[in-house]
Amino acid sequence: MAEPIILTDAQLESVLRGGKPALILLTTGDGLRGEFLTAFKQAADQNPGIVFARIDATSNPAATQRFDVGSKPVLVGWFDGEEVLRRNRPWGADVPLAIELLMAKVKEHQPANAQPLAMEKPVEKQPVINDKPVHVTDATFEAEVLNYDQPVLIDFWAEWCGPCRMVGPILDKLAKEFAGQVRIAKVNVDENPGLAQAFRVMSIPTIMLVKNRTIVFSQPGALPEPAFRDLLNQLIALEVPAKDTPQPTPQQ
Repeated sequence: MAEPIILTDAQLESVLRGGKPALILLTTGDGLRGEFLTAFKQAADQNPGIVFARIDATSNPAATQRFDVGSKPVLVGWFDGEEVLRRNRPWGADVPLAIELLMAKVKEHQPANAQPLAMEKPVEKQPVINDKPVHVTDATFEAEVLNYDQPVLIDFWAEWCGPCRMVGPILDKLAKEFAGQVRIAKVNVDENPGLAQAFRVMSIPTIMLVKNRTIVFSQPGALPEPAFRDLLNQLIALEVPAKDTPQPTPQQ
């Protein structure tokens, strides 16, 4: 699946002057809706005629100043040297509307016999099955874990943690074994203190299982490979009604 590109101040101008329409998300990482991120990523894969880009507003002051970005995320549509649209703290439903407005602007600039960019048909791709652990951050947790369409095992770990280094190769192996059934996610607690605090992670490694936005298991300590395999098989078979918001469970 094609992903939105990551831009910096130094690269922004080449996109703005590149001749292709662009949808640019400027964000500090706060206030992003999970359903928007999902729609934004899907649209990037389905619309090859548009540049989909993301800029970290905290480390790119020129872009932040140019587009007047505050603490909330901003979605900007750009074409032919001008801002076509702007959505503050966008929703998922804003993505197709933004594409429609952007392509209408493109159509105004096309010769009568030109084929609209919207008619470009992307090459059909086979679904990509991730067989490696996914590193999750405070900013990507909602999209990569809570809104993911499969159950997820989360490993809260740190570089300096000896037991974590023992667990790592086991989870690498199980990510391949359970690919397409369970996602293995890793959260570095030193780099993502917000998640560690939110889920009351007091020691590492802590293993957590999530299914349908519900935490069904949370336990500190390293486990042997057979115990991990049993947990994943139980997680797959477990029936869990969908929830809107996961509730942290007490550590055992």
